[in-house]
Amino acid sequence: MKTILQFRWWIASLIVIFTVILTVVSPSLSNLAADKETLQIPEGETSSQAQEILDDNGEGGNTISAVIQTENQVNEEEQDNIQSLITAIEDEDIKGITEVTNPFGSEETEEQLVASDENVVVIPISIEGDNDTAVNAAEEIRDLNEASDIETYVTGESLLNQQVNEASQEGLERTEVITVVLILALLFVVFRAVITPFVPLVAVGLTYLISQSIIAYLVDWFNFPVSNYTQIFLVAVLFGIGTDYCILLLSRYREELAAGLDYKKAIIRTYKTAGKTMVYSALAVLVGFTAIGFANFSVFQSGVGVAVGIVVLTGVLWTILPFFMLTLKRALFWPSKLHNGHADSKIWKWLSGVSVFRPLLAILLVAVVTVPLLLTFDNSRSYDTIDEIDQDTEEVTGLNLIEEGLGSGQALPMQIVIESDGSVMEPETLAYVEDLNRSISNLEEVEAVRSATRPAGDVIDDFYVNNQLEDVSTGISDARDGIEETESGLQEVEDGLGSIQDQLGSSDTENSSLQDAADGLGEVNTGLEQVSTQLANASSPQEAAAASEQLTGISQQITEIQSGLEEGQQELDQQTEELEQLAETLGELENGVADSRDGLTEISDGLESAETFTGDVSEANYVEGTGVYIPEDTIGNEDFQDGASNYVFDNENGMTIEVGLNADPYSKKAIQSAEEVKEVVEMNTQGTPLEDATIEYGGVPSVNSDLQSVSSNDFDRTVLIVLVGIFAILIILLRNIIQPLYIIGGLVLAYFTAMAVTELIFVNGLGYPGIAWPVPFFGFVMLVALGVDYSIFLLSRYNEEAKAGVRTGMQTAMIKMGTVIITAAIILSGTFAAMLPSGVLTLLEVATVVITGLLLFGLIVLPLLIPALISFNSEEKNPKKKQKQQR
Repeated sequence: MKTILQFRWWIASLIVIFTVILTVVSPSLSNLAADKETLQIPEGETSSQAQEILDDNGEGGNTISAVIQTENQVNEEEQDNIQSLITAIEDEDIKGITEVTNPFGSEETEEQLVASDENVVVIPISIEGDNDTAVNAAEEIRDLNEASDIETYVTGESLLNQQVNEASQEGLERTEVITVVLILALLFVVFRAVITPFVPLVAVGLTYLISQSIIAYLVDWFNFPVSNYTQIFLVAVLFGIGTDYCILLLSRYREELAAGLDYKKAIIRTYKTAGKTMVYSALAVLVGFTAIGFANFSVFQSGVGVAVGIVVLTGVLWTILPFFMLTLKRALFWPSKLHNGHADSKIWKWLSGVSVFRPLLAILLVAVVTVPLLLTFDNSRSYDTIDEIDQDTEEVTGLNLIEEGLGSGQALPMQIVIESDGSVMEPETLAYVEDLNRSISNLEEVEAVRSATRPAGDVIDDFYVNNQLEDVSTGISDARDGIEETESGLQEVEDGLGSIQDQLGSSDTENSSLQDAADGLGEVNTGLEQVSTQLANASSPQEAAAASEQLTGISQQITEIQSGLEEGQQELDQQTEELEQLAETLGELENGVADSRDGLTEISDGLESAETFTGDVSEANYVEGTGVYIPEDTIGNEDFQDGASNYVFDNENGMTIEVGLNADPYSKKAIQSAEEVKEVVEMNTQGTPLEDATIEYGGVPSVNSDLQSVSSNDFDRTVLIVLVGIFAILIILLRNIIQPLYIIGGLVLAYFTAMAVTELIFVNGLGYPGIAWPVPFFGFVMLVALGVDYSIFLLSRYNEEAKAGVRTGMQTAMIKMGTVIITAAIILSGTFAAMLPSGVLTLLEVATVVITGLLLFGLIVLPLLIPALISFNSEEKNPKKKQKQQR
């Protein structure tokens, strides 16, 4: 410290110059945070894997939607306006836009993109590029639509995330201004001096500028974790504990001056005592925020930037603050007079009388305050990022219109991504895909399933064998009816021939051909009766095939009959003119027989096709397991290919299945539904061609499902690391094992009670579905890492006073440190209160947890519970042990 004081001007100048240079040349931390994806799920999670597969195959682009709302059904003029907007978007050649889907382009698209009451129309717009590309494209679309009379809202996941980023940045700006004003006001009240309040602001301000510049370089050079929360928490923590530490040091410096020490000795003495306490406190906070780095989730890891700020803060307070102390001297506290630090705390004096001398009553009072609140705590969490932003924004309104008009699942569906070593467009694979579609669609929570076999989300009945065999059965029945009609017609021909034969005379040898034809027709009709009977009783495709073979023989007989009739006609032509009429009649009979032959040929061909189809079905082993048969020629059909192409990628080695859920995609119900879909997929792909394929899950419901799992695991792991680290620091500082346990227990109690209060306010009171998912993590780390400072303040002083006895020493420590702790708690709570006007839900809830927890810990748990527990464990409670030690 002597060296620092000797070269204080050089040190202070270098720090200021270093700060200015860093601030000017370093990258913008705000821009880096905005560019960083807020919800960057760890690589090993399924939603990240799904996105990676799509990105690798050029399928990972963004999609935004232009949502049109009309008062009534879309009329012809409005439809023309919508078409004009689509044309304008396409003609404008907006960067990143690769496709604009016309909702009225086909029946399938109209069914998907136009609400049933036709007052909401969605125009999906495919974007190739990052979120910034999508945001810029959306702005150009809005500009194009300004001249239109139709009410249009542009929305999409990337646009909603952009709104969250902007809300966070605006919240940061408001927080910074309010924090500075609030700190100044509180410091004026504490020190009642003109210059003193500005010294902590300068010291902490330099710390903040240096810290954010260093973090920016770490992000730019080493991909250091960063998010929208980094700067906001950096402001709240640095200004909060930085001011607390300044108060601790300045108060002790004023106390040493009042004791008669000269300026340099007073500064040295201050840093030997209060400075040591500050270092241990900062070390505890550092451990807490460094532990965040062990989280897997990048959003949580981004809080580790605060640890960088703690290191910088310690260095600045060890150099800049002594500069002001020695340079300003007594003027630092003008016009306030010097006195021995803070006045004794009357509140804590009364509290010490309860906690130290009536510990059971103190514990009961703490229980009365905390237990009822804890009993109300459900630990309900929300993963709806839409709650973070103003619900009246264009993006949120558009999303709500899609959900109301087309269903929740249509807005942001779950996505199943399948990647295989072989082609997914093989009949067997597609059959199992359709079987999987059917199983998923049977879930109560599923609204629609779209895939290569269901491009529009509707079941294609012709793919199912039961419907196909029903068509075959109908065809066989029709064939039977046709044979009966043919039989009837040939009977008429036979009767006609009999009549002709009668007119010609039975002894006429020249009519033998007609006689043979008549006899042949009799045999044909007999055969047709047998075939008709066989078809009526057919129970299998093989029996129908046998009937087809008989029809082929009968057709040949009819050909022979026709030849006989032709010969008979030629014979009759040689007869007298009286027979002309009979010849004409015979010609008509000949034509009738020819028609019958053609009809039988068609029936025979149809039965042969049925035989071929049923044979193919019987050879397709997968039919028995799926009930689905997809012919090769169907896969090659152009219409089928067009529909499937929207879901197939990687040269037909991959495909996607979209699952529209009937719940809000951001809701907890959607997360549960996503888990059920995963279970169905796992169960239905066993023993199928999809078993060895890579199957991952994307979309908002899947992302939030991963988010729930990752955040919960990170919370459990980080809580353990934080508590163990702080426990170790407390053991070293206090040289005691029991006291750190009391402190940790008190902090945990304060945390859960604060969470219960926050849940009562935001969930039970304001109606949110749950506490925002980042709040438990950040709330715990902030509260425990910062609240431990007050325990260190109290118990460090207690260790100094313990020579007078446990209870007496504890009461003295509480009286002396009460005002300092209350002041520090109010200031730190005030810096977090500056986050309340930010308008960002997560920040509001984190601030509520920290403020409630700090005040609860500083005013109830620390002065009542911890002294009471220490009193129970004191030597004064065990006189025999004390006497033995004295001997």
